[in-house]
Amino acid sequence: MKRIYLSSPTMHGEEQKYIQEAFDTNWVAPLGPNVNEFEKEMCEYAGCGHAAALSSGTAALHMAMKCLKIQAGDIVFSSDLTFSATCNPVTYENGTLVFIDSERDTWNMDPEALKKAYEKYPNPKAIVIAHLYGTPAKMDEIIAIAKEHNTPIIEDAAEALSSTYKGRQCGTFGDVGIYSFNGNKIITTSGGGMMVSQNEEYTKLAVFLSTQARDKARYYQHSKIGNNYRMSNIVAGIGRGQLKHLEEHKALKKKIYGTYAEAFTDIPQIKVNPLNPDGDANCWLTCMTIDKDCKVTPDDVMDALEAKNIESRPIWKPMHLQPVYADCDFFTAKGIQPNMAKVKGDNGEGWDKSVGVDIFRHGLCLPSDIKNTDEDMELIIDTVKSLFK
Repeated sequence: MKRIYLSSPTMHGEEQKYIQEAFDTNWVAPLGPNVNEFEKEMCEYAGCGHAAALSSGTAALHMAMKCLKIQAGDIVFSSDLTFSATCNPVTYENGTLVFIDSERDTWNMDPEALKKAYEKYPNPKAIVIAHLYGTPAKMDEIIAIAKEHNTPIIEDAAEALSSTYKGRQCGTFGDVGIYSFNGNKIITTSGGGMMVSQNEEYTKLAVFLSTQARDKARYYQHSKIGNNYRMSNIVAGIGRGQLKHLEEHKALKKKIYGTYAEAFTDIPQIKVNPLNPDGDANCWLTCMTIDKDCKVTPDDVMDALEAKNIESRPIWKPMHLQPVYADCDFFTAKGIQPNMAKVKGDNGEGWDKSVGVDIFRHGLCLPSDIKNTDEDMELIIDTVKSLFK
């Protein structure tokens, strides 16, 4: 039986051209012409000013923490409903995470919850905001709050490359932004990521630190601790070929979202993830939630799909429910909340005051592979619909 994937790489052929050039010129080690050109081409596409190509989106986030000098004891506000890579780099630098709940309109960081966090922590060192599943957050409101308190923003656009908010590319609003080219992203380099900023000093620092922080000396001298985070020339070549098809991939992802949205209009218990009307989402993954009073659960849907060799995925589990972050404060629009990982266990059961937990408990990610055929989509949709008859 054919496997239908959640979101697998889609290659086109141009990638091989750049890889072959790397082999032909013996630029197979880290750095080289493809790295320089990939950074340049990404800056031209996104209008991000300056870029540093790195080994992963997580590495890019770690470099962002370094650029903003996150240190032990520094408070950093973070999206709660996200993948752990958004916030883990804060802990690499011994910062203190404070999690901010989502709002219903976009599933992203809630500006009202963010305001509540400032009541207890008036001087955070940074805000890390993720554009969940490629849907732009309410950036105008979040930026206004951050400016009022002079707080830098790190923009996690790992899932949102090509998404725009009011005509501007996600990843370019913050003091620092990052993209991911992991295998399941809208374009891929197999791995890899990029840190971007309008501040050239930040990207220069990221390049320096990500190449083991070697000082400019004839011998090997190090005045700072560095990392081995730089992207390889071969990986960058894949990225250059993929970038040529980014808008094509986005259009296909949006078509998938529209197909699901239309197909489920006659099932009132199902809602697809909301999009920001002020933005143009790349629809990296289409998600759905099921009314809490419905007898069908997300596990039922995922099990039914898997029985037909169709991959799906739970919604990200909120960070404040993660055992590793059980001691972190968590804010909703109503203010600080007890950490439910301690009070009621780590699955959020019985805890409906958090928007993020509600989405997690009642939602799932649908197959959003741009290689899905019409027949694949029909099979997925029919499988889901059969559970609601």
